[in-house]
Amino acid sequence: MRRHLLMAAAAIALLTAASAEAKTFRFSTSGDINGLDPHLNNETPTNAMKNNLYEGLIYRLPDLKLVPSLATEWKQTSPTVWRFKLRQGVKFHDGSPFTADDVVFSIKRNNHEQSGLRTYSSSVVDVKKIDDHTVDLITAVPDPILDQNIPAVFIMSKIWSEKNNTATPVRGIVGNESYANTHANGTGPFKVVDRVPDTRTVLVPNPDWWGKVEHNLTRVELRPIANAATRVAALLSGEIDMMYPVPLQDIPRLKRTPGIKMLEGPELRTVFFGMDQWRDESLDMPGSGKNPFKDVRVRRAVYQAIDINAIHRVVMRGASTPTGLMIAPGINGFSKELNERYPFDPEGAKKLLADAGYPTGFPVTLDCPNDRYVNDEAICQAVVPMLARIGVQVKLNAQTKSKHFDKIGQRQGNNTSFYMLGWTPGTFDAHNMLYNILGTQNFAPGAGSNNGGRYSNPKLDQLTLQIGEESDQEKRNRMIHEAMKIHKEDFGHIPLHQQALAWALRDSVLSMPQSPSDSAQVRFVRMK
Repeated sequence: MRRHLLMAAAAIALLTAASAEAKTFRFSTSGDINGLDPHLNNETPTNAMKNNLYEGLIYRLPDLKLVPSLATEWKQTSPTVWRFKLRQGVKFHDGSPFTADDVVFSIKRNNHEQSGLRTYSSSVVDVKKIDDHTVDLITAVPDPILDQNIPAVFIMSKIWSEKNNTATPVRGIVGNESYANTHANGTGPFKVVDRVPDTRTVLVPNPDWWGKVEHNLTRVELRPIANAATRVAALLSGEIDMMYPVPLQDIPRLKRTPGIKMLEGPELRTVFFGMDQWRDESLDMPGSGKNPFKDVRVRRAVYQAIDINAIHRVVMRGASTPTGLMIAPGINGFSKELNERYPFDPEGAKKLLADAGYPTGFPVTLDCPNDRYVNDEAICQAVVPMLARIGVQVKLNAQTKSKHFDKIGQRQGNNTSFYMLGWTPGTFDAHNMLYNILGTQNFAPGAGSNNGGRYSNPKLDQLTLQIGEESDQEKRNRMIHEAMKIHKEDFGHIPLHQQALAWALRDSVLSMPQSPSDSAQVRFVRMK
């Protein structure tokens, strides 16, 4: 009997010790990730999740510094060739070895026309395997910022992808996604063990990861909670350990709440409105043969009818920085001079509309997400009466981010007249925004991947090409300034603001770095 009691006590002690060592980190944001395929869905929360599972040749730390990852060193061996030495002894989650073949395969896969991230490797026209642990990336023209782009290109297993019939990225619909969008096999510090869309994504540490483990987690759970009040309640009750973004109205209360820590800081994302500038007839004016947004006077009128200071003061509760540019301070190429906004002038806006042939305004649908940016739907709701004041009758279409991005994206033919979007240049350089948001496919395949209104200016396109090739930084910045000035005077988009970051953590979380990219990187989380 005594022996059995001792054995039972020992078992209980082991279970208690194991329980004490278990460190589960549960966090929540406003919407679910858009899938696991590393080369689809270029969206920050989705990319942040994939960064736990997959790795690039180079890694960007939360402070935006670049460090070696699957490549241990890299250099330009000629103006159009970058050589990467690959890390040896790395394994994918299924145990297969990582080699140069996987890099060649992955970069070519990322350049596929269905890829949502091909902008980050679009300058690469060929990838050559030198040996099992050396590759050359060949660019069509000199690319001075390839090392800034390549951290966003995740490396997949060639064998696993081909075995599971997912050798190319495929955009599907919910319930009909490709294997790679519902399963993962990377080299990263975590593995997926459970995924139920819109409910949970569960990770556990990869015991065979090659890197230095800086977290102390045994399990990670992402639990998307769309309703902001419910998300705050889950934090306060201890159901989750971290949430973002924090509703602006709850920040003061959470700051005063014992056991809760707030992380706040500036974000590098610019939130803006885009307009359909390519159709001859607006989707909202069938039979009219007219598209008001093709006229710069109409675009300027809409811009000047929006009271950005009221949005900053009332909707954003002061937690935003109104902007006149499509990039934020901190992005290379930012110009304080160009950042000054055109004045709020509803009477002038009415005159502009009349001069353009719309004295009584026109109808338009505003497509807006309701779970992606801070107070996104509330911003759009505030704009509706502002535009009504000048005669523009706005029908608001606010919906979850997955449906919103499908509607305004290239793969649906830009099925929008007027829309909200936010953008952080993944390279933290203006060229990324010029190429993706302001550019068109007229000058480069893959350009304008997020140019939902198909704004186009040939001079700006030409400058974007030159900026992408220029290594003289002073000359390059002059061209960026010129390109941004052209776009500003075109009223190609309507920049609104940069939102402030607000994350809330329970004191069960010892440390978690907050990046200005708003990317939650769990590989650095430590729990009590």
